[in-house]
Amino acid sequence: MCYPHCSASTPGQENLEQELGGSLRHLLCGRKSKQAESLAILLPLAQYYSEAFTEGGILELSVWIASLAAKRKSKTKPNGKKPPAEEKKQYLEPEFTKIRVVDFDLKELVVLPREIDLNEWLASNTTTFFNLINLQYSTISEFCTGDTCQAMTACNTIYYWYDEKGKKTKCTAPQYVDFVMSLCQKLVTDEEIFPTKYGKEFPNSFESLVKKICRYLFHVLAHLYWAHFKETVALDLQGHLNTLYAHFIVFVREFNLVDPKETCIMDDLSEILCTPAPLPAPLPASSAPTSSPSPSSQNHVTER
Repeated sequence: MCYPHCSASTPGQENLEQELGGSLRHLLCGRKSKQAESLAILLPLAQYYSEAFTEGGILELSVWIASLAAKRKSKTKPNGKKPPAEEKKQYLEPEFTKIRVVDFDLKELVVLPREIDLNEWLASNTTTFFNLINLQYSTISEFCTGDTCQAMTACNTIYYWYDEKGKKTKCTAPQYVDFVMSLCQKLVTDEEIFPTKYGKEFPNSFESLVKKICRYLFHVLAHLYWAHFKETVALDLQGHLNTLYAHFIVFVREFNLVDPKETCIMDDLSEILCTPAPLPAPLPASSAPTSSPSPSSQNHVTER
């Protein structure tokens, strides 16, 4: 084995290194872990290791790793399968839900303007959401792999892909997202479905196709929260994700584009993010400021 910051090993150290390697293999081999869980183990391990690379440190670290492996093994059922993990929704914690990039009622963004055709409005917003959600997913795509996300999951739901013939297929999350984005790209760039030329009519199936796109995009958003919120926080992008999710949910609710039975798995988050902030109480006339507020105070983002 090769370790960083390590000089030539003595025979005793080589034996200890082999013991450490065996413990690592015992801990990691054969378990289908998510990458975030692996990082949670390996990062403190690396920090500890870099600070205590001595013969005693290696032995102590090896014992620590072995104890972790024993704890993990003790939590398995007799048949070797782990019990379902306890549901913990980090994205519902107030310290994260209060972070947004806008501080106004998103309802104002989605209401159909009087002078705009409904289909034009749906087409414009659907295309925008496709691009934004695709971009948001790309920020964590390196963490969403066939090993870390062996199924397209959100909460206790597994999403299956249905091809054009209606064949049901269970696939990994990155495969599912690739299918979603490829289908959406194909639809929004099809002039027969999303016409961009003046006078071109929308097809009769347009609304049903928009609903299909929105349903798939919701699956991607739900997976981002359920499987990759830790990485999103690490990238300091939770405010963008929260705002995008809230905007999307307000939009699909306004035009009934996604069945509530489909989105109910995320209702707890939706109610928090989509509820408009209460208006501040008016100041008494005697204490009201006489000068105009500064531009910085007008553009201040309220954290909720």
